[in-house]
Amino acid sequence: MGEKKVFSTSIDLSCIKELKHLAVDTDKSLGRLLEEAIRDLVEKYKKKLQNK
Repeated sequence: MGEKKVFSTSIDLSCIKELKHLAVDTDKSLGRLLEEAIRDLVEKYKKKLQNK
């Protein structure tokens, strides 16, 4: 996956709660879920920008 770096930000409390529940339900870490979400988001916008 590559080198890891600490990245700090503020996230809406309800989003954090939902993410924690998802982490438990999927048996994945919060970091792993966040990385997956970021990758999906970047891919989504790459496709949108390529279609312009």
